[in-house]
Amino acid sequence: MLYVVATPIGNLKDITIRALEVLKEVDFVLCEDTRTSGNLLKHYDLHKELVSFNARMEEKKIDAVIKRLQDGETCALISDAGTPAISDPGVRLVNAAQKSGINVVGIPGANAAILALSIAGLPTDSFIFEGFLPQKKGRQKQLKKLAEEDRTIVLYESMYRIEKLINELNEFMPNRIIAIGRELTKKFEEIWRGFPNEILQSLSEHQLKGEFVVVIAPINWK
Repeated sequence: MLYVVATPIGNLKDITIRALEVLKEVDFVLCEDTRTSGNLLKHYDLHKELVSFNARMEEKKIDAVIKRLQDGETCALISDAGTPAISDPGVRLVNAAQKSGINVVGIPGANAAILALSIAGLPTDSFIFEGFLPQKKGRQKQLKKLAEEDRTIVLYESMYRIEKLINELNEFMPNRIIAIGRELTKKFEEIWRGFPNEILQSLSEHQLKGEFVVVIAPINWK
């Protein structure tokens, strides 16, 4: 059995009872960073074998994980924050498990994109999730394509490139309302909303630390 378990995106209280029960019962836990996941398990007094399973190691470790599952062990796949395999490692493993006839069970919970959509006040009946844009090659092409998108757009961005992204949105989508969530569910959570040039002014007045979710309104929405 492979459990795909959502964990908190910041506030450690944002975990389900079912997720805690699964983490208590499984034989081992796959995680991006054993230190980050170790803190979560320690907080809830859970003592499990933690196996590092990040993007660099995923392909190399899949066969070994599948073998353990086929031998009857149970495993929980978690990410550093939120729902695994959503703009995070795990897709290849879930695919391999499905192909191998291993039962895959999802344990729902926190997800930064869905949370941001729920508080942005922008249309949610139809949206497109793009995760992180390419850092270099293909970035401008993707932005031009998104500028023609008539659905709400959700992006992730790091503190190192958030100003660059908002400058690009000001160039390609200057008349579209955007909402930005920083450090969602954490102590210093902040949310900005407005046109890109207005957001740039707000960002200049803050320390840009943490992770960001950017929600972009559809064309001609007011």
